[in-house]
Amino acid sequence: MSVSTCVGLCQRAENKQNLLSWKSRDSTNNNNNREAEHPGVGGSSSTASSNWKLFGRTSIHQSPSVEKDDVSNDDVDDDCHRVNQRSNDCKTPRSRKSDDLVASSTTALILENRPLNLPAKAPEEELKHKLEYKQMVEAAKRRELKEAKLKKKHLQRQLKHEEQLSLASKIWNMEILPNWDSMRQCRKARELWWRGIPPSVRGKVWKLAIGNDLHVTPELYEICVCRAKDRIRMAAESISVSEDDVEAMTDKEGSVELIKLDVSRTFPQLCIFQKGGPYYDMLHSLLGAYVCYRPDVGYVQGMSFLAAVLILNLEVADAFICFANLLNQPCQLAFFRLDEPMMRSYFLTYEEFFCENMPILFEHFCSQNLSPDLYLIDWIYTLYSRSLPLDVASRVWDVYFRDGDEFLFRTALGILRRYEDLLLSMDFIHVAQFLTKLPEDMTAEPLFKCIESIRMVSEKRNFAQVLTTHTEAKLT
Repeated sequence: MSVSTCVGLCQRAENKQNLLSWKSRDSTNNNNNREAEHPGVGGSSSTASSNWKLFGRTSIHQSPSVEKDDVSNDDVDDDCHRVNQRSNDCKTPRSRKSDDLVASSTTALILENRPLNLPAKAPEEELKHKLEYKQMVEAAKRRELKEAKLKKKHLQRQLKHEEQLSLASKIWNMEILPNWDSMRQCRKARELWWRGIPPSVRGKVWKLAIGNDLHVTPELYEICVCRAKDRIRMAAESISVSEDDVEAMTDKEGSVELIKLDVSRTFPQLCIFQKGGPYYDMLHSLLGAYVCYRPDVGYVQGMSFLAAVLILNLEVADAFICFANLLNQPCQLAFFRLDEPMMRSYFLTYEEFFCENMPILFEHFCSQNLSPDLYLIDWIYTLYSRSLPLDVASRVWDVYFRDGDEFLFRTALGILRRYEDLLLSMDFIHVAQFLTKLPEDMTAEPLFKCIESIRMVSEKRNFAQVLTTHTEAKLT
Protein backbone atom coordinates (compact mmCIF):
# COMPACT_ATOMS: atom_id res chain seq x y z
CA MET A 1 0.00 0.00 0.00
CA SER A 2 1.33 3.49 -0.87
CA VAL A 3 2.37 6.09 1.69
CA SER A 4 -0.24 8.55 0.41
CA THR A 5 -2.95 6.03 1.21
CA CYS A 6 -1.59 5.58 4.73
CA VAL A 7 -1.42 9.35 5.25
CA GLY A 8 -5.05 9.67 4.06
CA LEU A 9 -6.16 7.07 6.55
CA CYS A 10 -4.29 8.80 9.33
CA GLN A 11 -5.85 12.15 8.49
CA ARG A 12 -9.34 10.61 8.65
CA ALA A 13 -8.48 9.13 12.03
CA GLU A 14 -7.25 12.53 13.23
CA ASN A 15 -10.43 14.25 12.05
CA LYS A 16 -12.53 11.66 13.89
CA GLN A 17 -10.51 12.22 17.04
CA ASN A 18 -10.97 16.00 16.69
CA LEU A 19 -14.73 15.51 16.42
CA LEU A 20 -14.75 13.50 19.64
CA SER A 21 -12.18 15.56 21.49
CA TRP A 22 -14.91 17.81 22.94
CA LYS A 23 -16.21 14.86 24.93
CA SER A 24 -12.82 14.18 26.43
CA ARG A 25 -12.20 17.82 27.35
CA ASP A 26 -15.66 18.19 28.84
CA SER A 27 -15.24 14.94 30.71
CA THR A 28 -11.88 16.13 32.07
CA ASN A 29 -13.34 19.42 33.25
CA ASN A 30 -16.28 17.66 34.86
CA ASN A 31 -14.00 15.19 36.57
CA ASN A 32 -11.81 17.99 37.91
CA ASN A 33 -14.87 19.71 39.31
CA ARG A 34 -16.06 16.48 40.92
CA GLU A 35 -12.61 15.95 42.42
CA ALA A 36 -12.76 19.38 43.94
CA GLU A 37 -16.15 18.68 45.43
CA HIS A 38 -15.60 14.98 46.32
CA PRO A 39 -11.97 14.09 46.75
CA GLY A 40 -11.11 10.50 45.90
CA VAL A 41 -14.07 9.94 43.63
CA GLY A 42 -13.18 11.96 40.60
CA GLY A 43 -9.94 10.10 40.02
CA SER A 44 -11.59 6.79 39.36
CA SER A 45 -14.22 8.41 37.15
CA SER A 46 -11.59 10.13 35.09
CA THR A 47 -9.75 6.89 34.61
CA ALA A 48 -12.94 5.11 33.51
CA SER A 49 -13.91 7.86 31.09
CA SER A 50 -10.53 7.84 29.44
CA ASN A 51 -11.00 4.22 28.44
CA TRP A 52 -14.30 4.75 26.58
CA LYS A 53 -15.27 6.75 23.51
CA LEU A 54 -18.66 7.47 21.92
CA PHE A 55 -19.16 4.18 20.02
CA GLY A 56 -16.68 1.87 21.71
CA ARG A 57 -13.87 1.45 24.12
CA THR A 58 -10.46 2.89 23.33
CA SER A 59 -7.12 1.40 24.10
CA ILE A 60 -5.79 2.21 27.55
CA HIS A 61 -2.60 3.47 25.88
CA GLN A 62 -4.51 5.89 23.64
CA SER A 63 -5.76 9.18 25.03
CA PRO A 64 -9.24 10.20 23.86
CA SER A 65 -8.19 13.86 23.74
CA VAL A 66 -5.32 13.55 21.30
CA GLU A 67 -4.83 16.69 19.24
CA LYS A 68 -3.70 16.83 15.65
CA ASP A 69 -0.27 18.12 16.60
CA ASP A 70 0.26 15.22 19.04
CA VAL A 71 0.27 12.54 16.32
CA SER A 72 3.84 11.26 16.00
CA ASN A 73 5.57 9.58 13.10
CA ASP A 74 5.56 6.35 15.08
CA ASP A 75 1.78 6.46 15.21
CA VAL A 76 1.64 6.98 11.44
CA ASP A 77 3.96 4.04 10.92
CA ASP A 78 1.85 1.88 13.20
CA ASP A 79 -1.32 2.83 11.28
CA CYS A 80 0.33 2.08 7.95
CA HIS A 81 1.53 -1.25 9.26
CA ARG A 82 -1.98 -2.17 10.41
CA VAL A 83 -3.46 -1.15 7.05
CA ASN A 84 -0.91 -3.20 5.14
CA GLN A 85 -1.50 -6.16 7.44
CA ARG A 86 -5.26 -5.90 6.86
CA SER A 87 -4.70 -5.74 3.10
CA ASN A 88 -2.61 -8.89 3.25
CA ASP A 89 -5.29 -10.62 5.30
CA CYS A 90 -7.86 -9.84 2.60
CA LYS A 91 -5.63 -11.40 -0.04
CA THR A 92 -5.20 -14.67 1.87
CA PRO A 93 -8.08 -17.17 2.26
CA ARG A 94 -7.88 -17.09 6.03
CA SER A 95 -11.00 -16.66 8.13
CA ARG A 96 -11.97 -13.15 9.12
CA LYS A 97 -11.60 -12.03 12.71
CA SER A 98 -14.70 -11.54 14.77
CA ASP A 99 -14.16 -7.79 15.19
CA ASP A 100 -14.00 -7.37 11.40
CA LEU A 101 -17.33 -9.16 10.84
CA VAL A 102 -20.54 -7.32 10.20
CA ALA A 103 -23.43 -9.40 11.50
CA SER A 104 -26.01 -9.76 8.72
CA SER A 105 -28.34 -12.08 10.61
CA THR A 106 -28.98 -13.60 14.00
CA THR A 107 -26.97 -16.61 12.87
CA ALA A 108 -23.80 -14.52 12.73
CA LEU A 109 -24.55 -13.07 16.16
CA ILE A 110 -24.82 -16.56 17.61
CA LEU A 111 -21.79 -18.13 15.94
CA GLU A 112 -19.28 -15.29 16.26
CA ASN A 113 -17.80 -13.78 19.36
CA ARG A 114 -18.81 -10.29 20.27
CA PRO A 115 -16.75 -7.37 18.91
CA LEU A 116 -13.80 -6.26 21.03
CA ASN A 117 -15.56 -3.04 22.00
CA LEU A 118 -18.26 -5.05 23.82
CA PRO A 119 -17.98 -7.31 26.86
CA ALA A 120 -17.18 -10.89 25.90
CA LYS A 121 -19.76 -13.65 26.26
CA ALA A 122 -19.63 -15.80 29.31
CA PRO A 123 -18.66 -19.45 28.56
CA GLU A 124 -22.10 -20.62 29.65
CA GLU A 125 -23.84 -18.09 27.39
CA GLU A 126 -21.63 -18.98 24.44
CA LEU A 127 -22.34 -22.69 24.89
CA LYS A 128 -26.06 -21.98 25.23
CA HIS A 129 -26.09 -19.95 21.98
CA LYS A 130 -24.22 -22.67 20.11
CA LEU A 131 -26.73 -25.27 21.27
CA GLU A 132 -29.65 -23.04 20.32
CA TYR A 133 -28.14 -22.41 16.92
CA LYS A 134 -27.61 -26.14 16.39
CA GLN A 135 -31.23 -26.83 17.35
CA MET A 136 -32.49 -24.13 14.97
CA VAL A 137 -30.42 -25.52 12.10
CA GLU A 138 -31.65 -29.05 12.76
CA ALA A 139 -35.28 -27.87 12.97
CA ALA A 140 -34.88 -25.91 9.74
CA LYS A 141 -33.38 -28.94 8.01
CA ARG A 142 -36.23 -31.17 9.19
CA ARG A 143 -38.80 -28.63 8.04
CA GLU A 144 -37.15 -28.23 4.65
CA LEU A 145 -36.90 -32.00 4.27
CA LYS A 146 -40.57 -32.42 5.12
CA GLU A 147 -41.58 -29.67 2.70
CA ALA A 148 -39.40 -31.19 -0.01
CA LYS A 149 -41.02 -34.60 0.49
CA LEU A 150 -44.52 -33.10 0.38
CA LYS A 151 -43.64 -31.09 -2.72
CA LYS A 152 -42.20 -34.17 -4.40
CA LYS A 153 -45.24 -36.24 -3.48
CA HIS A 154 -47.58 -33.53 -4.76
CA LEU A 155 -45.59 -33.27 -7.99
CA GLN A 156 -45.68 -37.04 -8.50
CA ARG A 157 -49.42 -37.07 -7.85
CA GLN A 158 -49.92 -34.21 -10.29
CA LEU A 159 -47.82 -35.89 -12.97
CA LYS A 160 -49.73 -39.12 -12.50
CA HIS A 161 -53.04 -37.27 -12.75
CA GLU A 162 -51.91 -35.53 -15.93
CA GLU A 163 -50.84 -38.85 -17.44
CA GLN A 164 -54.24 -40.33 -16.58
CA LEU A 165 -56.01 -37.35 -18.15
CA SER A 166 -53.90 -37.64 -21.29
CA LEU A 167 -54.63 -41.35 -21.60
CA ALA A 168 -58.33 -40.81 -20.88
CA SER A 169 -58.50 -38.05 -23.50
CA LYS A 170 -57.12 -40.40 -26.13
CA ILE A 171 -59.68 -43.06 -25.23
CA TRP A 172 -62.54 -40.55 -25.36
CA ASN A 173 -61.43 -39.05 -28.67
CA MET A 174 -60.46 -42.27 -30.44
CA GLU A 175 -62.88 -44.87 -29.05
CA ILE A 176 -65.92 -43.44 -27.29
CA LEU A 177 -66.85 -40.20 -29.05
CA PRO A 178 -66.71 -41.63 -32.61
CA ASN A 179 -68.98 -44.49 -31.47
CA TRP A 180 -71.10 -42.59 -29.00
CA ASP A 181 -74.39 -44.46 -29.27
CA SER A 182 -72.82 -47.90 -28.85
CA MET A 183 -70.06 -46.97 -26.37
CA ARG A 184 -71.65 -44.50 -23.96
CA GLN A 185 -73.14 -47.18 -21.71
CA CYS A 186 -70.31 -49.72 -21.88
CA ARG A 187 -68.40 -50.55 -18.73
CA LYS A 188 -65.18 -48.89 -19.86
CA ALA A 189 -66.92 -45.61 -20.64
CA ARG A 190 -68.85 -45.60 -17.35
CA GLU A 191 -65.64 -46.13 -15.38
CA LEU A 192 -63.96 -43.26 -17.20
CA TRP A 193 -67.06 -41.15 -16.59
CA TRP A 194 -66.86 -41.79 -12.85
CA ARG A 195 -63.17 -40.83 -12.66
CA GLY A 196 -63.93 -37.47 -14.24
CA ILE A 197 -64.03 -36.38 -17.86
CA PRO A 198 -60.82 -34.64 -19.02
CA PRO A 199 -61.38 -30.89 -19.44
CA SER A 200 -60.22 -31.07 -23.06
CA VAL A 201 -63.20 -33.25 -24.05
CA ARG A 202 -65.68 -32.32 -21.31
CA GLY A 203 -67.65 -29.93 -23.51
CA LYS A 204 -68.00 -32.49 -26.30
CA VAL A 205 -69.20 -35.19 -23.90
CA TRP A 206 -71.67 -32.88 -22.17
CA LYS A 207 -73.12 -31.76 -25.48
CA LEU A 208 -73.71 -35.36 -26.59
CA ALA A 209 -74.98 -36.48 -23.19
CA ILE A 210 -77.52 -33.65 -22.85
CA GLY A 211 -78.72 -33.96 -26.41
CA ASN A 212 -81.01 -31.58 -28.26
CA ASP A 213 -84.53 -32.92 -27.95
CA LEU A 214 -85.88 -29.37 -28.28
CA HIS A 215 -84.14 -28.96 -31.68
CA VAL A 216 -82.74 -25.58 -30.75
CA THR A 217 -80.51 -24.06 -33.43
CA PRO A 218 -77.82 -21.36 -33.34
CA GLU A 219 -80.06 -19.21 -35.52
CA LEU A 220 -82.82 -19.41 -32.92
CA TYR A 221 -80.33 -18.34 -30.30
CA GLU A 222 -79.42 -15.21 -32.30
CA ILE A 223 -83.11 -14.34 -32.73
CA CYS A 224 -83.69 -14.68 -28.98
CA VAL A 225 -80.62 -12.56 -28.21
CA CYS A 226 -81.88 -9.76 -30.45
CA ARG A 227 -85.31 -9.92 -28.80
CA ALA A 228 -83.70 -9.79 -25.34
CA LYS A 229 -81.63 -6.73 -26.30
CA ASP A 230 -84.75 -4.99 -27.54
CA ARG A 231 -86.49 -5.79 -24.29
CA ILE A 232 -83.56 -4.42 -22.28
CA ARG A 233 -83.47 -1.23 -24.37
CA MET A 234 -87.19 -0.70 -23.88
CA ALA A 235 -86.79 -1.19 -20.14
CA ALA A 236 -83.92 1.33 -20.03
CA GLU A 237 -86.10 3.95 -21.69
CA SER A 238 -88.91 3.36 -19.23
CA ILE A 239 -88.94 3.03 -15.48
CA SER A 240 -86.24 0.65 -14.25
CA VAL A 241 -87.27 -2.42 -12.28
CA SER A 242 -85.76 -3.09 -8.87
CA GLU A 243 -85.03 -6.43 -7.29
CA ASP A 244 -88.00 -6.06 -4.97
CA ASP A 245 -90.38 -6.02 -7.96
CA VAL A 246 -89.57 -9.57 -9.08
CA GLU A 247 -92.61 -11.16 -7.48
CA ALA A 248 -94.90 -8.41 -8.75
CA MET A 249 -94.13 -9.00 -12.43
CA THR A 250 -96.90 -10.81 -14.34
CA ASP A 251 -95.03 -11.15 -17.64
CA LYS A 252 -92.06 -13.43 -16.99
CA GLU A 253 -90.37 -12.30 -20.16
CA GLY A 254 -89.95 -9.00 -18.37
CA SER A 255 -87.58 -10.70 -15.93
CA VAL A 256 -84.86 -10.22 -18.53
CA GLU A 257 -84.28 -6.86 -16.87
CA LEU A 258 -83.46 -8.58 -13.59
CA ILE A 259 -80.64 -10.71 -14.96
CA LYS A 260 -78.01 -8.03 -14.47
CA LEU A 261 -78.75 -8.08 -10.73
CA ASP A 262 -77.70 -11.73 -10.57
CA VAL A 263 -74.91 -11.96 -13.16
CA SER A 264 -72.47 -9.93 -11.06
CA ARG A 265 -72.87 -12.46 -8.22
CA THR A 266 -71.93 -15.43 -10.40
CA PHE A 267 -68.54 -16.93 -9.47
CA PRO A 268 -67.21 -13.65 -8.09
CA GLN A 269 -63.89 -15.31 -7.24
CA LEU A 270 -63.17 -15.83 -10.96
CA CYS A 271 -63.73 -12.14 -11.84
CA ILE A 272 -64.73 -13.01 -15.41
CA PHE A 273 -68.53 -12.79 -15.27
CA GLN A 274 -68.71 -9.38 -13.59
CA LYS A 275 -69.20 -6.16 -15.51
CA GLY A 276 -66.07 -5.47 -17.55
CA GLY A 277 -65.08 -9.14 -17.49
CA PRO A 278 -64.60 -11.18 -20.67
CA TYR A 279 -67.73 -13.30 -20.16
CA TYR A 280 -70.11 -10.69 -18.76
CA ASP A 281 -71.87 -9.87 -22.02
CA MET A 282 -71.87 -13.50 -23.11
CA LEU A 283 -73.56 -14.70 -19.92
CA HIS A 284 -76.01 -11.80 -19.97
CA SER A 285 -76.97 -12.53 -23.58
CA LEU A 286 -77.44 -16.26 -22.98
CA LEU A 287 -79.72 -15.74 -19.98
CA GLY A 288 -81.69 -13.02 -21.77
CA ALA A 289 -82.13 -15.26 -24.80
CA TYR A 290 -83.47 -18.08 -22.61
CA VAL A 291 -86.01 -15.79 -20.96
CA CYS A 292 -87.32 -14.83 -24.38
CA TYR A 293 -87.22 -18.48 -25.50
CA ARG A 294 -89.13 -19.73 -22.43
CA PRO A 295 -91.25 -16.84 -21.13
CA ASP A 296 -93.33 -19.39 -19.21
CA VAL A 297 -90.30 -20.10 -17.05
CA GLY A 298 -88.57 -16.73 -17.14
CA TYR A 299 -85.43 -16.10 -15.15
CA VAL A 300 -85.01 -17.74 -11.76
CA GLN A 301 -82.16 -16.97 -9.40
CA GLY A 302 -79.48 -19.65 -9.77
CA MET A 303 -79.76 -20.02 -13.52
CA SER A 304 -76.69 -17.83 -13.98
CA PHE A 305 -74.47 -20.47 -12.35
CA LEU A 306 -75.71 -23.19 -14.70
CA ALA A 307 -75.17 -20.99 -17.75
CA ALA A 308 -71.72 -19.91 -16.53
CA VAL A 309 -70.48 -23.50 -16.15
CA LEU A 310 -71.67 -24.32 -19.66
CA ILE A 311 -70.00 -21.21 -21.10
CA LEU A 312 -66.71 -22.25 -19.50
CA ASN A 313 -66.82 -25.54 -21.42
CA LEU A 314 -68.70 -24.77 -24.67
CA GLU A 315 -69.12 -22.14 -27.33
CA VAL A 316 -71.91 -19.71 -26.49
CA ALA A 317 -74.40 -21.06 -29.06
CA ASP A 318 -73.77 -24.66 -27.96
CA ALA A 319 -73.98 -23.54 -24.34
CA PHE A 320 -77.41 -22.04 -25.01
CA ILE A 321 -78.61 -25.24 -26.69
CA CYS A 322 -77.39 -27.35 -23.74
CA PHE A 323 -78.83 -24.85 -21.26
CA ALA A 324 -82.30 -24.96 -22.82
CA ASN A 325 -82.33 -28.77 -22.95
CA LEU A 326 -80.89 -29.10 -19.46
CA LEU A 327 -83.66 -27.00 -17.92
CA ASN A 328 -86.18 -29.13 -19.80
CA GLN A 329 -85.27 -32.18 -17.70
CA PRO A 330 -88.08 -33.29 -15.34
CA CYS A 331 -86.31 -32.40 -12.10
CA GLN A 332 -85.05 -28.97 -13.24
CA LEU A 333 -88.38 -28.13 -14.86
CA ALA A 334 -90.25 -28.97 -11.66
CA PHE A 335 -87.97 -26.83 -9.50
CA PHE A 336 -87.63 -23.83 -11.84
CA ARG A 337 -91.35 -23.72 -12.54
CA LEU A 338 -92.00 -24.09 -8.80
CA ASP A 339 -94.20 -27.15 -9.28
CA GLU A 340 -94.80 -27.71 -5.57
CA PRO A 341 -96.49 -31.18 -5.79
CA MET A 342 -93.64 -32.51 -7.91
CA MET A 343 -91.02 -30.86 -5.71
CA ARG A 344 -92.64 -32.49 -2.69
CA SER A 345 -92.43 -35.89 -4.39
CA TYR A 346 -88.69 -35.40 -4.91
CA PHE A 347 -88.23 -34.38 -1.27
CA LEU A 348 -90.11 -37.44 0.00
CA THR A 349 -88.07 -39.71 -2.26
CA TYR A 350 -84.88 -38.12 -0.97
CA GLU A 351 -85.93 -38.55 2.67
CA GLU A 352 -86.67 -42.23 2.11
CA PHE A 353 -83.15 -42.90 0.86
CA PHE A 354 -81.77 -40.61 3.58
CA CYS A 355 -83.41 -42.76 6.27
CA GLU A 356 -82.23 -45.93 4.52
CA ASN A 357 -78.55 -44.92 4.41
CA MET A 358 -78.07 -42.76 7.54
CA PRO A 359 -80.87 -43.45 10.02
CA ILE A 360 -79.12 -41.81 12.99
CA LEU A 361 -78.47 -38.56 11.14
CA PHE A 362 -81.97 -38.67 9.70
CA GLU A 363 -83.47 -38.87 13.20
CA HIS A 364 -81.22 -36.00 14.28
CA PHE A 365 -82.48 -33.85 11.43
CA CYS A 366 -86.08 -34.73 12.27
CA SER A 367 -85.54 -33.82 15.92
CA GLN A 368 -84.18 -30.45 14.82
CA ASN A 369 -87.08 -29.94 12.37
CA LEU A 370 -84.58 -29.58 9.54
CA SER A 371 -86.49 -30.27 6.32
CA PRO A 372 -84.71 -30.98 3.00
CA ASP A 373 -85.98 -27.84 1.28
CA LEU A 374 -83.80 -25.68 3.56
CA TYR A 375 -80.62 -26.83 1.82
CA LEU A 376 -81.59 -29.05 -1.10
CA ILE A 377 -83.30 -26.40 -3.25
CA ASP A 378 -80.13 -24.38 -3.72
CA TRP A 379 -78.14 -27.52 -4.54
CA ILE A 380 -80.66 -28.57 -7.19
CA TYR A 381 -81.10 -25.08 -8.66
CA THR A 382 -77.38 -24.65 -9.30
CA LEU A 383 -76.42 -28.34 -9.64
CA TYR A 384 -73.93 -27.79 -6.81
CA SER A 385 -71.96 -25.24 -8.84
CA ARG A 386 -72.39 -22.57 -6.14
CA SER A 387 -72.00 -24.89 -3.14
CA LEU A 388 -68.97 -26.96 -4.17
CA PRO A 389 -65.57 -25.94 -5.56
CA LEU A 390 -65.77 -25.60 -9.33
CA ASP A 391 -63.58 -28.64 -10.09
CA VAL A 392 -65.61 -30.83 -7.73
CA ALA A 393 -68.89 -29.52 -9.13
CA SER A 394 -67.68 -30.30 -12.66
CA ARG A 395 -67.14 -33.93 -11.69
CA VAL A 396 -70.63 -34.03 -10.19
CA TRP A 397 -71.95 -32.73 -13.52
CA ASP A 398 -70.00 -35.45 -15.36
CA VAL A 399 -71.73 -38.29 -13.53
CA TYR A 400 -75.07 -36.48 -13.47
CA PHE A 401 -75.12 -36.50 -17.27
CA ARG A 402 -74.44 -40.23 -17.08
CA ASP A 403 -76.92 -41.26 -14.35
CA GLY A 404 -79.59 -38.55 -14.50
CA ASP A 405 -81.61 -36.98 -11.66
CA GLU A 406 -80.84 -39.83 -9.27
CA PHE A 407 -77.24 -38.73 -8.97
CA LEU A 408 -78.21 -35.24 -7.77
CA PHE A 409 -79.86 -36.71 -4.68
CA ARG A 410 -77.14 -39.32 -4.27
CA THR A 411 -74.60 -36.50 -4.19
CA ALA A 412 -76.61 -34.73 -1.48
CA LEU A 413 -76.53 -37.89 0.64
CA GLY A 414 -72.81 -38.26 -0.07
CA ILE A 415 -72.19 -34.75 1.30
CA LEU A 416 -74.13 -35.59 4.45
CA ARG A 417 -72.17 -38.81 4.93
CA ARG A 418 -68.90 -36.93 4.38
CA TYR A 419 -69.69 -34.72 7.38
CA GLU A 420 -72.02 -37.02 9.32
CA ASP A 421 -70.10 -36.96 12.61
CA LEU A 422 -69.84 -33.18 12.53
CA LEU A 423 -73.51 -32.69 11.69
CA LEU A 424 -74.60 -34.92 14.56
CA SER A 425 -72.98 -32.50 17.00
CA MET A 426 -74.75 -29.42 15.60
CA ASP A 427 -78.10 -27.85 16.35
CA PHE A 428 -80.61 -26.51 13.82
CA ILE A 429 -78.95 -23.15 13.20
CA HIS A 430 -75.43 -24.50 12.81
CA VAL A 431 -76.53 -27.36 10.54
CA ALA A 432 -78.43 -24.94 8.29
CA GLN A 433 -75.46 -22.57 8.15
CA PHE A 434 -73.02 -25.39 7.42
CA LEU A 435 -75.09 -26.92 4.61
CA THR A 436 -75.75 -23.49 3.10
CA LYS A 437 -72.02 -22.78 2.90
CA LEU A 438 -70.02 -25.99 2.57
CA PRO A 439 -66.25 -26.06 3.28
CA GLU A 440 -64.25 -24.47 0.48
CA ASP A 441 -61.42 -27.00 0.80
CA MET A 442 -63.60 -29.98 -0.11
CA THR A 443 -61.87 -32.28 -2.59
CA ALA A 444 -63.37 -34.69 -5.08
CA GLU A 445 -61.87 -38.03 -4.03
CA PRO A 446 -63.17 -38.19 -0.42
CA LEU A 447 -66.57 -36.92 -1.54
CA PHE A 448 -66.92 -39.45 -4.34
CA LYS A 449 -65.95 -42.27 -1.98
CA CYS A 450 -68.85 -41.22 0.23
CA ILE A 451 -71.15 -40.93 -2.77
CA GLU A 452 -70.12 -44.41 -3.90
CA SER A 453 -71.09 -45.81 -0.50
CA ILE A 454 -74.68 -44.56 -0.81
CA ARG A 455 -77.14 -47.30 -1.80
CA MET A 456 -79.98 -46.01 -3.95
CA VAL A 457 -82.24 -48.98 -3.26
CA SER A 458 -85.13 -48.90 -0.81
CA GLU A 459 -87.14 -52.06 -0.24
CA LYS A 460 -85.89 -53.46 -3.55
CA ARG A 461 -87.02 -50.34 -5.40
CA ASN A 462 -84.72 -47.98 -7.25
CA PHE A 463 -84.91 -44.19 -7.33
CA ALA A 464 -87.29 -43.97 -10.29
CA GLN A 465 -89.71 -46.48 -8.74
CA VAL A 466 -89.77 -44.70 -5.38
CA LEU A 467 -90.32 -41.35 -7.11
CA THR A 468 -93.17 -42.78 -9.13
CA THR A 469 -94.79 -44.12 -5.96
CA HIS A 470 -94.75 -40.70 -4.28
CA THR A 471 -95.87 -38.92 -7.45
CA GLU A 472 -98.89 -41.21 -7.88
CA ALA A 473 -99.75 -40.83 -4.21
CA LYS A 474 -99.88 -37.07 -4.66
CA LEU A 475 -102.18 -37.36 -7.63
CA THR A 476 -104.64 -39.57 -5.77
